[in-house]
Amino acid sequence: MFRKILIANRGEIAVRVIRACRDLSVSPVAVYSEPDAAALHVRLADEAYAIGGAASADSYLRIDKIIRAAELSGAEAIHPGYGFLAENADFSRAVRDAGLTFIGPPPEAMETMGSKTNARRTAQAAGAPLVPGTINSLASLEEARGVAASFGYPVMLKAAAGGGGKGMRLVLSENDLASAFETARSEAMAAFGDAEIYLEKAIERPRHIEIQIFVDTHGNVVHLGERECSIQRRHQKVIEECPSPIDDPTLRARMGEAAVRVTREVNYIGAGTIEFLVSDLTREFYFLEMNTRLQVEHPVTELVTGIDLVREQITVAAGAPLSFTQDDVRWTGHAIECRVYAEDPENNFLPSPGTITHLSVPAGAGVRDDGGVYEGAEVSIYYDPMISKLAVWGRTRAEAIDRLRRALDEYNVGGIKTTLPFFREIVRDKEFIEGRLDTSFIPRFNERRRNTKGETTNDQTRNDIALIAAALAYEQKVKSTVTSQQNGQAQSDAWRRAGRTALHRTREYY
Repeated sequence: MFRKILIANRGEIAVRVIRACRDLSVSPVAVYSEPDAAALHVRLADEAYAIGGAASADSYLRIDKIIRAAELSGAEAIHPGYGFLAENADFSRAVRDAGLTFIGPPPEAMETMGSKTNARRTAQAAGAPLVPGTINSLASLEEARGVAASFGYPVMLKAAAGGGGKGMRLVLSENDLASAFETARSEAMAAFGDAEIYLEKAIERPRHIEIQIFVDTHGNVVHLGERECSIQRRHQKVIEECPSPIDDPTLRARMGEAAVRVTREVNYIGAGTIEFLVSDLTREFYFLEMNTRLQVEHPVTELVTGIDLVREQITVAAGAPLSFTQDDVRWTGHAIECRVYAEDPENNFLPSPGTITHLSVPAGAGVRDDGGVYEGAEVSIYYDPMISKLAVWGRTRAEAIDRLRRALDEYNVGGIKTTLPFFREIVRDKEFIEGRLDTSFIPRFNERRRNTKGETTNDQTRNDIALIAAALAYEQKVKSTVTSQQNGQAQSDAWRRAGRTALHRTREYY
């Protein structure tokens, strides 16, 4: 087992990995940017290294600084969390070249599955069902017209190099294709530095369902069942469940077998996710993509299977076999997760940075909150605004929903706006309760809200002005407080934790 692990991330996922390290008696090392000098993950780590300014490009995306911090600390391995560099093949390769262990898949697997078109070819070779579409990138608008005509509208244009809704356009008719083609290419280039796009037939009422897979270095490949991720806003998941409300063991087995076949094609190691689109009408499923990392929604799988995925990541990276076989995996009860963001749902979900003046986190039977903040912490505008993952477990989906309502009502965050009120409405919505989910759930839900409340959508121009003003005000505040933060609690020499004193060091070398 490793003696020391550096976590190349921030926020709630860094805290989650730190706790897994503690369970294994491994010393956790943190890195931080200037605004994160007093962040929770810095407080909890044994050592913390400053790696640069507020912008991700100056800190959390700096491969050289992260590897240097690992070398200075004496860490033998680096855990990337998710986001930032977690699916960056260059980072994985640089870690390996530095003589360190990357807690994740090899760079070759990342490169193969990081390209959506390469991933489709891999899935096809593995015999997994594909959404009808192009295997290769589109060479021209004329080719796109011909392919779209052969499949019939509507179709989807997608960036070959990316995800998260970037470079993705739904095209309802031929009249919309030309503008959507150019927009998708431009957005793909801006987001990923790669303008290549491909085309798929749009699936009617699709559910987004993914299969958690795990691979060790001893040839074992297993799946841990499905997660329903259909509730999305702007192509970003906000509520996830395990199992899917479909809860069909036969469908789970078929999707799990397909996911294992795809994974075997790419010499994979560690945790990953095979994502599928499932027709809510026919229950047919189609390969969508592979995420070569741990997912934000991993807690729901942990709650239902009883398997600690982060612990398993660390032990597998250290060379141990998986602690379970496929026959050992059991799915007990139902779990639901909400991603709690520092956003204002009544103002078009604009970011809500600032100081958390009050924090009351729910607890009790079947409730888990993976948080990355504390009362008095600053929520920065520079990074993803998710502050915690609230997950609940129940013996049935109905019991889990009841527990989630209670947990959401107990959750209180002062000083900033959060998405908690939005979730409180969703868990009381009839379609949600009945499990009538697909990727257009939130637009339908918002329409029901507007009809109920007599509301209209906010004026986008007013929202943009508000966002710019908030950003400018917050940036000025950060500049004036960074120095005092760095000289404050985050750099104190000792921390009292769990009844013992732990030496806590922070270093600056950039």
